[in-house]
Amino acid sequence: MKTMSFKGTFSTKGTIARRTFSSALSVAYFLIIALCLSACSKDEGGDVAAGDFYLRATVGRKEVNFHNVNFQGGGNDSRFEHIVVGGYETSYPLSGPIPPSLDFEIWRLGGNITAGTYATPAENKMIARYAIQKPEGTLLYNTSFADDVFTLKIEAISKSGIKGTFSGTVRNMAGEAISITDGTFNLPYQTVINP
Repeated sequence: MKTMSFKGTFSTKGTIARRTFSSALSVAYFLIIALCLSACSKDEGGDVAAGDFYLRATVGRKEVNFHNVNFQGGGNDSRFEHIVVGGYETSYPLSGPIPPSLDFEIWRLGGNITAGTYATPAENKMIARYAIQKPEGTLLYNTSFADDVFTLKIEAISKSGIKGTFSGTVRNMAGEAISITDGTFNLPYQTVINP
C-alpha cells in the first residue's frame, strides 16, 4: 500500500509565502538604506539649485550678470584643494576687445575647501581679481596689492556645484580701488553658464 505525504504540499505554499515576505522585506530595507545614503549628501552646508545658475555682483556702481561663467576645482581623494570661479561682464566675443572679467580662487593643497567663510588678507591662499582689457594691456585689480578685505562665503560645495556670496575691495598697482558688493553665485561644476 502506498502512503501519501502531505508534507511537501503544505511546505511548498509556506516556502513561497516566506520567500515573498523575505523579498518584500529585502526591498524595503534596500529603499531605507538608499534614502539614508542620499540624505547624507556630500554638499557642504546646503544645496545647489538646479537650473537657476548665475554669477552676479555690483562692480563699482554697475550691476553685472556675468557671462561665460565657470566653476572649476579639484584635489586628491575627492577633496577640493583648489577652486576657481569666474566670468566676463558680457559674452566673450569671437573677435574684438575682451570684456572685463571677475574671478576668485582658493588653494588648500593637502586640505579641503568646504562650506564656510574665507576672507583676505587673513587668507593668504585666496585671491580675487577684476581685469579690464585695454589696448596697452590689462589693467588688473586684485587683493594682493594691499590689505583690503574681500570676503567669500561658500554655502554649498560639491561635485554638483557651488553656491555662496561675496563682497570686498580690489585694487590696482596705482592704488585705485574698486568696490564689489552684493556678489552671489550658484553654479554647476565644470559647466559654462550664460545668463
